[in-house]
Amino acid sequence: MDTIASLFSFITTPVSWVIVQFHSVYGKVFGADTGWAWGLSIVSLVILIRICLIPLFVKQIKATRAMQTLQPEMKKIQERYKNDKQRQSEEMMKLYKETGTNPLSSCLPILAQSPFFFALYHVLNGIATGKTIGVINDPLLASARKAHIFGAPLAAKFTDSADKVGQLGATLTDVRVVTAIMIVMMSASQFYTQRQLMTKNVDTTVKTPFMQQQKMLMYVFPVMFAIFGINFPVGVLVYWLTTNVWTMGQQMYVIRNNPTPGSKAQAAYLERLTKHVTHHGKTRRRSEKTIIKAIVAKGRDRNEFERKFINALNKAGLAAHADGTVAKGEAEAVTLAEDGTPTTGGAPKRQQPKRQSKAQRQGGPRVAGESTASASSTPTSLEKSDEPQDAKPADKPAPKSGASGRSKAQSGQRKGGPQRPKSPSKK
Repeated sequence: MDTIASLFSFITTPVSWVIVQFHSVYGKVFGADTGWAWGLSIVSLVILIRICLIPLFVKQIKATRAMQTLQPEMKKIQERYKNDKQRQSEEMMKLYKETGTNPLSSCLPILAQSPFFFALYHVLNGIATGKTIGVINDPLLASARKAHIFGAPLAAKFTDSADKVGQLGATLTDVRVVTAIMIVMMSASQFYTQRQLMTKNVDTTVKTPFMQQQKMLMYVFPVMFAIFGINFPVGVLVYWLTTNVWTMGQQMYVIRNNPTPGSKAQAAYLERLTKHVTHHGKTRRRSEKTIIKAIVAKGRDRNEFERKFINALNKAGLAAHADGTVAKGEAEAVTLAEDGTPTTGGAPKRQQPKRQSKAQRQGGPRVAGESTASASSTPTSLEKSDEPQDAKPADKPAPKSGASGRSKAQSGQRKGGPQRPKSPSKK
Protein backbone atom coordinates (compact mmCIF):
# COMPACT_ATOMS: atom_id res chain seq x y z
CA MET A 1 0.00 0.00 0.00
CA ASP A 2 2.90 2.36 0.71
CA THR A 3 4.21 1.75 -2.81
CA ILE A 4 0.84 2.65 -4.35
CA ALA A 5 0.58 5.73 -2.13
CA SER A 6 4.03 6.85 -3.20
CA LEU A 7 2.99 6.58 -6.85
CA PHE A 8 0.10 8.95 -6.17
CA SER A 9 2.18 11.30 -4.03
CA PHE A 10 2.12 13.97 -6.74
CA ILE A 11 -1.64 14.26 -6.22
CA THR A 12 -2.12 13.11 -2.61
CA THR A 13 -0.11 16.03 -1.28
CA PRO A 14 -2.25 18.72 -3.02
CA VAL A 15 -5.47 16.90 -2.08
CA SER A 16 -4.47 16.60 1.58
CA TRP A 17 -3.43 20.28 1.59
CA VAL A 18 -6.83 21.38 0.24
CA ILE A 19 -8.64 19.28 2.84
CA VAL A 20 -6.54 20.76 5.64
CA GLN A 21 -7.27 24.32 4.44
CA PHE A 22 -11.01 23.72 4.39
CA HIS A 23 -10.78 21.97 7.77
CA SER A 24 -9.10 25.01 9.32
CA VAL A 25 -12.08 27.12 8.22
CA TYR A 26 -14.88 24.74 9.26
CA GLY A 27 -13.06 23.79 12.47
CA LYS A 28 -13.52 27.33 13.77
CA VAL A 29 -17.28 26.98 13.33
CA PHE A 30 -18.08 23.36 14.22
CA GLY A 31 -14.97 22.33 16.18
CA ALA A 32 -11.73 20.82 14.93
CA ASP A 33 -12.51 17.21 15.94
CA THR A 34 -16.12 17.03 14.70
CA GLY A 35 -17.37 15.08 11.75
CA TRP A 36 -18.99 18.23 10.34
CA ALA A 37 -15.61 19.94 9.98
CA TRP A 38 -13.96 16.99 8.23
CA GLY A 39 -17.07 15.97 6.27
CA LEU A 40 -17.68 19.48 4.92
CA SER A 41 -14.00 19.67 4.01
CA ILE A 42 -14.45 16.62 1.77
CA VAL A 43 -17.64 18.07 0.27
CA SER A 44 -15.85 21.36 -0.44
CA LEU A 45 -13.05 19.43 -2.11
CA VAL A 46 -15.60 17.80 -4.44
CA ILE A 47 -17.20 21.14 -5.31
CA LEU A 48 -13.81 22.69 -6.05
CA ILE A 49 -12.81 19.79 -8.31
CA ARG A 50 -16.12 19.80 -10.17
CA ILE A 51 -15.95 23.55 -10.78
CA CYS A 52 -12.53 23.05 -12.33
CA LEU A 53 -13.95 20.26 -14.49
CA ILE A 54 -16.82 22.34 -15.93
CA PRO A 55 -14.96 23.00 -19.24
CA LEU A 56 -14.44 19.25 -19.63
CA PHE A 57 -18.12 18.69 -18.84
CA VAL A 58 -19.12 21.08 -21.63
CA LYS A 59 -16.80 19.25 -23.98
CA GLN A 60 -18.35 15.96 -22.87
CA ILE A 61 -21.84 17.22 -23.75
CA LYS A 62 -20.71 18.31 -27.23
CA ALA A 63 -18.96 14.99 -27.81
CA THR A 64 -21.99 13.00 -26.67
CA ARG A 65 -24.32 14.91 -28.99
CA ALA A 66 -21.89 14.54 -31.86
CA MET A 67 -21.80 10.79 -31.27
CA GLN A 68 -25.61 10.69 -31.24
CA THR A 69 -25.66 12.52 -34.57
CA LEU A 70 -23.22 10.02 -36.09
CA GLN A 71 -25.12 6.95 -34.97
CA PRO A 72 -27.07 6.49 -38.25
CA GLU A 73 -23.85 6.70 -40.28
CA MET A 74 -22.09 4.32 -37.92
CA LYS A 75 -24.94 1.84 -38.24
CA LYS A 76 -24.67 1.96 -42.04
CA ILE A 77 -20.93 1.26 -41.84
CA GLN A 78 -21.51 -1.67 -39.50
CA GLU A 79 -24.10 -3.19 -41.81
CA ARG A 80 -22.01 -2.62 -44.93
CA TYR A 81 -18.81 -4.13 -43.53
CA LYS A 82 -20.25 -6.58 -41.01
CA ASN A 83 -18.03 -9.37 -42.35
CA ASP A 84 -14.86 -7.25 -42.48
CA LYS A 85 -13.95 -5.95 -39.02
CA GLN A 86 -10.74 -4.30 -40.14
CA ARG A 87 -12.44 -2.32 -42.90
CA GLN A 88 -15.20 -1.46 -40.47
CA SER A 89 -12.69 0.00 -38.01
CA GLU A 90 -10.98 1.96 -40.78
CA GLU A 91 -14.25 3.48 -41.94
CA MET A 92 -15.18 4.36 -38.36
CA MET A 93 -11.88 6.16 -37.82
CA LYS A 94 -12.33 7.94 -41.13
CA LEU A 95 -15.79 9.09 -40.07
CA TYR A 96 -14.46 10.37 -36.73
CA LYS A 97 -11.69 12.25 -38.52
CA GLU A 98 -14.01 13.86 -41.06
CA THR A 99 -16.51 15.02 -38.43
CA GLY A 100 -13.90 15.95 -35.82
CA THR A 101 -15.39 13.79 -33.08
CA ASN A 102 -13.65 11.67 -30.49
CA PRO A 103 -15.45 8.82 -28.68
CA LEU A 104 -13.19 9.23 -25.63
CA SER A 105 -14.28 12.84 -25.12
CA SER A 106 -17.42 11.70 -23.31
CA CYS A 107 -15.22 10.02 -20.67
CA LEU A 108 -12.98 13.03 -20.01
CA PRO A 109 -14.62 14.20 -16.72
CA ILE A 110 -14.45 10.68 -15.25
CA LEU A 111 -10.83 10.21 -16.34
CA ALA A 112 -9.84 13.64 -15.02
CA GLN A 113 -11.57 13.01 -11.69
CA SER A 114 -10.04 9.56 -11.11
CA PRO A 115 -6.64 10.78 -9.75
CA PHE A 116 -8.40 12.90 -7.11
CA PHE A 117 -10.57 9.95 -6.14
CA PHE A 118 -7.57 7.64 -5.65
CA ALA A 119 -5.66 10.36 -3.79
CA LEU A 120 -8.55 10.89 -1.37
CA TYR A 121 -8.86 7.12 -0.92
CA HIS A 122 -5.21 6.87 0.13
CA VAL A 123 -5.50 9.88 2.44
CA LEU A 124 -8.45 8.32 4.25
CA ASN A 125 -6.78 4.91 4.30
CA GLY A 126 -3.79 6.54 5.97
CA ILE A 127 -6.12 7.99 8.58
CA ALA A 128 -7.66 4.54 9.17
CA THR A 129 -4.24 2.87 9.58
CA GLY A 130 -2.84 5.71 11.70
CA LYS A 131 -0.22 6.85 9.14
CA THR A 132 0.50 10.43 8.16
CA ILE A 133 0.19 11.20 4.45
CA GLY A 134 0.72 14.39 2.52
CA VAL A 135 0.48 17.45 4.75
CA ILE A 136 -1.63 15.63 7.38
CA ASN A 137 0.67 15.48 10.44
CA ASP A 138 0.17 13.68 13.76
CA PRO A 139 -2.17 16.28 15.39
CA LEU A 140 -4.38 16.38 12.29
CA LEU A 141 -4.32 12.59 12.09
CA ALA A 142 -5.54 12.29 15.68
CA SER A 143 -8.29 14.85 15.01
CA ALA A 144 -9.46 13.03 11.87
CA ARG A 145 -9.62 9.68 13.71
CA LYS A 146 -11.94 11.22 16.30
CA ALA A 147 -14.31 12.62 13.62
CA HIS A 148 -17.59 10.70 13.18
CA ILE A 149 -20.43 11.20 10.70
CA PHE A 150 -23.69 10.07 12.34
CA GLY A 151 -21.69 7.74 14.56
CA ALA A 152 -19.47 6.29 11.81
CA PRO A 153 -15.74 7.21 11.64
CA LEU A 154 -14.45 8.73 8.38
CA ALA A 155 -11.99 5.86 7.85
CA ALA A 156 -14.39 2.99 8.69
CA LYS A 157 -15.67 0.55 6.02
CA PHE A 158 -18.71 -1.70 5.76
CA THR A 159 -16.46 -4.79 5.70
CA ASP A 160 -14.38 -3.82 8.76
CA SER A 161 -14.41 -6.10 11.76
CA ALA A 162 -15.84 -5.15 15.14
CA ASP A 163 -12.34 -4.87 16.67
CA LYS A 164 -11.11 -2.46 14.00
CA VAL A 165 -14.24 -0.32 14.27
CA GLY A 166 -13.88 -0.35 18.06
CA GLN A 167 -10.36 1.07 17.77
CA LEU A 168 -11.89 4.07 15.92
CA GLY A 169 -14.38 4.62 18.75
CA ALA A 170 -17.56 3.33 17.09
CA THR A 171 -19.80 0.27 16.92
CA LEU A 172 -20.13 -2.11 14.00
CA THR A 173 -23.90 -1.53 13.79
CA ASP A 174 -23.52 2.24 13.41
CA VAL A 175 -20.88 1.84 10.72
CA ARG A 176 -22.87 -0.65 8.68
CA VAL A 177 -26.14 1.29 8.92
CA VAL A 178 -24.50 4.57 7.88
CA THR A 179 -22.48 3.00 5.05
CA ALA A 180 -25.49 1.02 3.76
CA ILE A 181 -27.65 4.15 3.62
CA MET A 182 -24.90 6.08 1.82
CA ILE A 183 -24.34 3.24 -0.68
CA VAL A 184 -28.08 3.10 -1.47
CA MET A 185 -28.21 6.89 -1.92
CA MET A 186 -25.11 6.80 -4.10
CA SER A 187 -26.55 4.06 -6.35
CA ALA A 188 -29.98 5.73 -6.52
CA SER A 189 -28.51 9.08 -7.53
CA GLN A 190 -26.46 7.40 -10.23
CA PHE A 191 -29.53 5.54 -11.54
CA TYR A 192 -31.67 8.69 -11.60
CA THR A 193 -28.95 10.65 -13.37
CA GLN A 194 -28.70 8.05 -16.13
CA ARG A 195 -32.47 7.62 -16.32
CA GLN A 196 -33.25 11.29 -16.88
CA LEU A 197 -30.59 11.32 -19.57
CA MET A 198 -32.27 8.41 -21.39
CA THR A 199 -35.91 9.44 -20.94
CA LYS A 200 -35.67 13.20 -21.46
CA ASN A 201 -32.50 14.16 -23.32
CA VAL A 202 -32.24 11.58 -26.12
CA ASP A 203 -33.40 12.14 -29.69
CA THR A 204 -36.49 9.94 -29.96
CA THR A 205 -36.54 10.08 -33.78
CA VAL A 206 -33.37 7.99 -34.11
CA LYS A 207 -33.15 4.44 -32.77
CA THR A 208 -29.51 3.39 -32.58
CA PRO A 209 -27.36 0.84 -30.70
CA PHE A 210 -25.92 3.77 -28.72
CA MET A 211 -29.27 4.18 -26.97
CA GLN A 212 -29.30 0.50 -26.04
CA GLN A 213 -25.79 0.81 -24.59
CA GLN A 214 -26.81 3.81 -22.49
CA LYS A 215 -29.88 1.96 -21.28
CA MET A 216 -27.72 -0.97 -20.22
CA LEU A 217 -25.34 1.35 -18.35
CA MET A 218 -28.32 2.79 -16.50
CA TYR A 219 -28.65 -0.54 -14.67
CA VAL A 220 -24.98 -1.58 -14.61
CA PHE A 221 -23.51 1.50 -12.90
CA PRO A 222 -25.72 1.39 -9.78
CA VAL A 223 -24.88 -2.29 -9.30
CA MET A 224 -21.16 -1.52 -9.63
CA PHE A 225 -21.43 1.26 -7.04
CA ALA A 226 -23.23 -1.09 -4.65
CA ILE A 227 -20.56 -3.80 -5.05
CA PHE A 228 -17.52 -1.57 -4.73
CA GLY A 229 -19.13 0.74 -2.16
CA ILE A 230 -18.83 -1.77 0.67
CA ASN A 231 -15.02 -1.50 0.36
CA PHE A 232 -14.95 2.32 0.46
CA PRO A 233 -14.29 4.27 3.69
CA VAL A 234 -17.06 6.56 4.90
CA GLY A 235 -15.10 9.61 3.78
CA VAL A 236 -14.83 8.24 0.22
CA LEU A 237 -18.57 7.50 0.24
CA VAL A 238 -19.15 11.14 1.20
CA TYR A 239 -16.93 12.19 -1.69
CA TRP A 240 -18.66 9.91 -4.23
CA LEU A 241 -22.19 10.74 -3.04
CA THR A 242 -21.44 14.45 -3.32
CA THR A 243 -20.06 13.88 -6.81
CA ASN A 244 -23.21 12.03 -7.90
CA VAL A 245 -25.49 14.72 -6.48
CA TRP A 246 -23.46 17.42 -8.23
CA THR A 247 -23.60 15.51 -11.53
CA MET A 248 -27.36 15.02 -11.19
CA GLY A 249 -27.99 18.72 -10.55
CA GLN A 250 -25.61 19.80 -13.28
CA GLN A 251 -27.29 17.49 -15.77
CA MET A 252 -30.76 18.67 -14.77
CA TYR A 253 -29.67 22.23 -15.49
CA VAL A 254 -28.27 21.30 -18.90
CA ILE A 255 -31.34 19.28 -19.87
CA ARG A 256 -33.64 22.13 -18.90
CA ASN A 257 -31.72 24.96 -20.59
CA ASN A 258 -29.80 23.28 -23.41
CA PRO A 259 -31.63 20.08 -24.40
CA THR A 260 -30.72 17.67 -27.17
CA PRO A 261 -32.56 18.43 -30.46
CA GLY A 262 -35.47 16.08 -31.05
CA SER A 263 -35.77 15.05 -27.40
CA LYS A 264 -38.69 15.45 -25.00
CA ALA A 265 -36.65 17.99 -23.09
CA GLN A 266 -36.44 20.16 -26.22
CA ALA A 267 -40.21 20.01 -26.68
CA ALA A 268 -40.72 21.19 -23.09
CA TYR A 269 -38.05 23.89 -23.45
CA LEU A 270 -39.49 25.28 -26.72
CA GLU A 271 -42.95 25.33 -25.16
CA ARG A 272 -41.64 27.44 -22.27
CA LEU A 273 -39.67 29.63 -24.68
CA THR A 274 -42.76 30.20 -26.83
CA LYS A 275 -44.76 31.46 -23.84
CA HIS A 276 -41.88 33.68 -22.72
CA VAL A 277 -41.20 35.21 -26.14
CA THR A 278 -44.85 35.78 -27.06
CA HIS A 279 -45.46 37.42 -23.67
CA HIS A 280 -42.48 39.79 -23.81
CA GLY A 281 -42.20 40.09 -27.59
CA LYS A 282 -38.44 39.48 -27.57
CA THR A 283 -35.64 37.30 -26.23
CA ARG A 284 -33.76 38.32 -23.11
CA ARG A 285 -31.03 35.77 -22.47
CA ARG A 286 -28.06 34.92 -24.62
CA SER A 287 -28.79 31.19 -24.46
CA GLU A 288 -32.25 31.78 -25.94
CA LYS A 289 -30.76 33.69 -28.86
CA THR A 290 -28.26 30.92 -29.47
CA ILE A 291 -30.96 28.25 -29.67
CA ILE A 292 -33.24 30.36 -31.90
CA LYS A 293 -30.29 31.15 -34.16
CA ALA A 294 -29.59 27.43 -34.56
CA ILE A 295 -33.25 26.70 -35.31
CA VAL A 296 -33.45 29.39 -38.00
CA ALA A 297 -30.21 28.19 -39.60
CA LYS A 298 -31.54 24.63 -39.97
CA GLY A 299 -34.13 25.59 -42.57
CA ARG A 300 -35.86 22.49 -43.91
CA ASP A 301 -33.95 20.25 -41.50
CA ARG A 302 -35.99 21.40 -38.52
CA ASN A 303 -37.64 18.71 -36.47
CA GLU A 304 -41.29 18.62 -35.43
CA PHE A 305 -40.82 20.62 -32.21
CA GLU A 306 -38.82 23.35 -33.94
CA ARG A 307 -41.42 23.76 -36.70
CA LYS A 308 -44.16 24.11 -34.08
CA PHE A 309 -42.08 26.78 -32.35
CA ILE A 310 -41.63 28.81 -35.56
CA ASN A 311 -45.33 28.51 -36.44
CA ALA A 312 -46.33 29.63 -32.94
CA LEU A 313 -44.20 32.76 -33.33
CA ASN A 314 -45.80 33.50 -36.72
CA LYS A 315 -49.30 33.16 -35.29
CA ALA A 316 -48.33 35.69 -32.61
CA GLY A 317 -47.15 38.14 -35.29
CA LEU A 318 -43.46 37.61 -34.50
CA ALA A 319 -40.55 36.67 -36.73
CA ALA A 320 -37.35 34.82 -35.82
CA HIS A 321 -34.27 36.42 -37.34
CA ALA A 322 -30.99 34.82 -38.37
CA ASP A 323 -29.11 36.46 -35.46
CA GLY A 324 -31.37 34.75 -32.90
CA THR A 325 -33.52 37.77 -32.08
CA VAL A 326 -37.32 37.81 -32.24
CA ALA A 327 -39.31 40.90 -33.16
CA LYS A 328 -42.53 41.98 -34.84
CA GLY A 329 -42.37 42.24 -38.58
CA GLU A 330 -42.05 40.31 -41.84
CA ALA A 331 -38.28 39.84 -41.89
CA GLU A 332 -38.50 36.09 -41.68
CA ALA A 333 -41.54 35.58 -43.90
CA VAL A 334 -39.55 34.93 -47.10
CA THR A 335 -37.18 32.54 -45.36
CA LEU A 336 -39.98 30.55 -43.83
CA ALA A 337 -41.74 30.28 -47.18
CA GLU A 338 -38.57 28.92 -48.80
CA ASP A 339 -38.21 26.40 -46.00
CA GLY A 340 -41.55 24.92 -46.86
CA THR A 341 -43.13 25.55 -43.48
CA PRO A 342 -46.62 27.04 -43.39
CA THR A 343 -46.72 30.65 -42.28
CA THR A 344 -49.62 32.79 -41.18
CA GLY A 345 -48.12 35.99 -39.86
CA GLY A 346 -46.27 38.34 -42.19
CA ALA A 347 -46.98 36.37 -45.38
CA PRO A 348 -48.04 38.32 -48.49
CA LYS A 349 -51.77 38.21 -49.18
CA ARG A 350 -53.11 36.60 -52.35
CA GLN A 351 -54.38 39.15 -54.85
CA GLN A 352 -57.96 38.49 -56.00
CA PRO A 353 -58.70 38.73 -59.77
CA LYS A 354 -60.72 41.70 -61.00
CA ARG A 355 -64.42 40.98 -61.24
CA GLN A 356 -65.87 40.99 -64.74
CA SER A 357 -69.18 42.49 -65.78
CA LYS A 358 -72.12 40.40 -66.89
CA ALA A 359 -71.63 41.34 -70.53
CA GLN A 360 -67.97 40.24 -70.41
CA ARG A 361 -68.94 36.92 -68.83
CA GLN A 362 -71.60 36.24 -71.50
CA GLY A 363 -69.26 37.20 -74.30
CA GLY A 364 -66.84 34.41 -73.31
CA PRO A 365 -63.14 34.60 -72.55
CA ARG A 366 -60.96 36.80 -74.68
CA VAL A 367 -58.27 35.12 -76.68
CA ALA A 368 -54.83 35.72 -75.23
CA GLY A 369 -52.72 38.01 -77.34
CA GLU A 370 -55.65 39.76 -78.96
CA SER A 371 -54.91 43.43 -79.43
CA THR A 372 -56.89 46.11 -77.74
CA ALA A 373 -57.58 47.78 -81.02
CA SER A 374 -59.29 44.75 -82.49
CA ALA A 375 -61.38 44.40 -79.38
CA SER A 376 -62.47 48.03 -79.52
CA SER A 377 -63.36 47.78 -83.20
CA THR A 378 -66.04 45.17 -82.54
CA PRO A 379 -69.42 46.85 -82.71
CA THR A 380 -71.42 46.81 -79.53
CA SER A 381 -75.16 46.71 -79.14
CA LEU A 382 -75.26 50.49 -78.62
CA GLU A 383 -73.44 51.40 -81.83
CA LYS A 384 -75.17 51.87 -85.18
CA SER A 385 -74.68 49.24 -87.84
CA ASP A 386 -73.22 50.05 -91.27
CA GLU A 387 -75.89 47.97 -93.02
CA PRO A 388 -78.74 49.76 -94.82
CA GLN A 389 -81.78 50.58 -92.79
CA ASP A 390 -84.20 48.66 -94.99
CA ALA A 391 -82.38 45.40 -94.22
CA LYS A 392 -83.66 45.59 -90.70
CA PRO A 393 -87.24 44.61 -89.98
CA ALA A 394 -87.82 47.68 -87.84
CA ASP A 395 -86.11 50.90 -86.88
CA LYS A 396 -85.91 49.92 -83.26
CA PRO A 397 -82.71 50.38 -81.31
CA ALA A 398 -80.79 47.25 -80.44
CA PRO A 399 -81.60 45.89 -77.01
CA LYS A 400 -79.16 46.52 -74.22
CA SER A 401 -76.84 43.86 -73.01
CA GLY A 402 -78.90 43.43 -69.88
CA ALA A 403 -82.06 42.69 -71.87
CA SER A 404 -80.43 40.47 -74.47
CA GLY A 405 -81.28 37.34 -72.53
CA ARG A 406 -84.93 38.30 -72.24
CA SER A 407 -85.27 39.16 -75.93
CA LYS A 408 -83.79 35.81 -76.92
CA ALA A 409 -86.10 33.99 -74.59
CA GLN A 410 -89.14 35.85 -75.95
CA SER A 411 -88.19 34.98 -79.53
CA GLY A 412 -88.28 31.31 -78.67
CA GLN A 413 -84.52 30.76 -78.55
CA ARG A 414 -82.85 28.73 -75.86
CA LYS A 415 -80.03 30.22 -73.81
CA GLY A 416 -77.62 27.35 -73.35
CA GLY A 417 -78.74 24.63 -75.78
CA PRO A 418 -79.33 24.38 -79.53
CA GLN A 419 -81.79 26.84 -80.98
CA ARG A 420 -85.24 25.80 -82.25
CA PRO A 421 -85.50 26.02 -86.07
CA LYS A 422 -87.60 28.94 -87.28
CA SER A 423 -90.85 28.21 -89.10
CA PRO A 424 -91.12 29.52 -92.65
CA SER A 425 -92.63 32.95 -92.79
CA LYS A 426 -96.05 33.36 -94.32
CA LYS A 427 -96.36 35.99 -96.92
